[in-house]
Parts: sequence; C-alpha cells; structure tokens
Amino acid sequence: MPKKNPKKPPKVHEDLSGFAIKINEFGEIETTFEVEKLNEFLNEKVDDKKLREQHKDTTEEESAPDE
Repeated sequence: MPKKNPKKPPKVHEDLSGFAIKINEFGEIETTFEVEKLNEFLNEKVDDKKLREQHKDTTEEESAPDE
C-alpha cells in the first residue's frame, strides 16, 4: 500500500475551499458549509449513474407518442 505524503495537501475544488467536516462526541456531523450548498455543488459537478438511468426512462416516456 503506498504511503501518503504528509507534506503535499490534497487537491480540492476551488468551490469547496475552506470545507471541513468532522463528527462530534455525540456522533453528529459538523461541516463548515451548509448542506444545501454541498448538495448544490454535488448536483452540478457529479454524475450519478442511478439518476442518469431515471432521466433516460423519463425522456423516453415523454417522447413516446400518445395513443
């Protein structure tokens, strides 16, 4: 298993600069960004395979001729 280089920080998308996440002593997730902002970023930047299939099915239904 390759060793991590502690001197080189991980690459972070510029929209997420300053983002930090931790779990407190009660097991609650704490972040420096609002959940809505994170979800918006993920919706814009990440391709979800499951949603791609749903979108394809919806598009096919809309383009089918009505009888």
